Amino acid sequence: MRDLPIYLDHNATTPLLPEVVDAMLPYLRDHFGNPSSDHPWGRRARSAVDEARGRVARLLGADAEEIVLTSGGTEANNLAIRGVAEAVLATGASRRGVVTSVIEHPATSGPCRHLESESGGWRVEWVPVDSNARVRLDVVRERVDARTALVTIMHANNETGTLQPVREIAEIARERGALVHTDAAQSVGKIPVDVRALGVDLLTVAGHKLNAPKGVGALFVRRGTSLRPFALGAGHERGLRPGTENVASIVGLGVACDVVARTLADKTKALAALRDRLWTALRAEIPDARLNAEGAERLPNTASVRFPNVRGSEVLAATPEIAASTGSACHAGHESASSVLLAMGLDADEALGTVRLSVGTTTTVEEIEEAAKALVRGFRAATARGSRT
Repeated sequence: MRDLPIYLDHNATTPLLPEVVDAMLPYLRDHFGNPSSDHPWGRRARSAVDEARGRVARLLGADAEEIVLTSGGTEANNLAIRGVAEAVLATGASRRGVVTSVIEHPATSGPCRHLESESGGWRVEWVPVDSNARVRLDVVRERVDARTALVTIMHANNETGTLQPVREIAEIARERGALVHTDAAQSVGKIPVDVRALGVDLLTVAGHKLNAPKGVGALFVRRGTSLRPFALGAGHERGLRPGTENVASIVGLGVACDVVARTLADKTKALAALRDRLWTALRAEIPDARLNAEGAERLPNTASVRFPNVRGSEVLAATPEIAASTGSACHAGHESASSVLLAMGLDADEALGTVRLSVGTTTTVEEIEEAAKALVRGFRAATARGSRT
């Protein structure tokens, strides 16, 4: 009997790797110096931060000087979007347009809506997606014009795992003089992410999505990109992110990136094999189940499964052996259909029937087999309960 359920929610957060914890501990116990201090404790902390910055840069194909360390993906997205906007306003440039998608994480859509509500004359264009949750390139071509300052499109969707055509989007933006940002929080650590190959100017990393701690992340800022801080303070991180660095967590992020750099090819294959094994087992027992975005190129670890004639929340409630998420947002007892799934063209009932299953580096074949059986039992129990009401 398990003490804890099988964890299939790695897109929400990941466990820390043992080597990450080991690397962090000395900076929690002994090496407590402020990286801005000019004495042995401070210099040791500064050296650790610089080494971690270099490891992040190497994973992304960037230079260390192009990495700004942040408190996580949300801050990195805000710095990218609001930082570009502040830079535009400071120069008095007439470009006051942002192009984004209708399926962005709130860490991107929130700053975009903030710009819309400001008095600076910002216009935000919201690009639709197709039935696989893939941003429509034809609409991007229509919306990016001489007024566009920034295009911000996620690299991989957090619900369906759909990979977005970021390289093609970057080519369109560059032709028209716009900067490009991508939120790669879900993709870094699961698939190769190279900032030069993607052609982006700004790219977001979230530590807790790649087996590093919560509360740490990074923003790639291509050399020469105009950016201004949205928070004010001292001159940390080249003046772009004021505040004393979270040294222990930064060290953990660096080690996690180093591990990814050494193991990514094998990891990607292993994750895909586990995901496909789970989906095959579910489909064999529940023939009417569907895989959202099945026709898209997706993250290797993500299966957005649509159960027939039942709500995903009911399936999970009947499956305490599993820790996973639905494709919906629940607030104070009110369950609403996922905006991502609705944007794909699903109706509300179909969207509410979705469960997001995301595997990770700690997931085993035995857990996958056990999880599939448990989910089938949970689905049948939820269906039977619904038929009696």
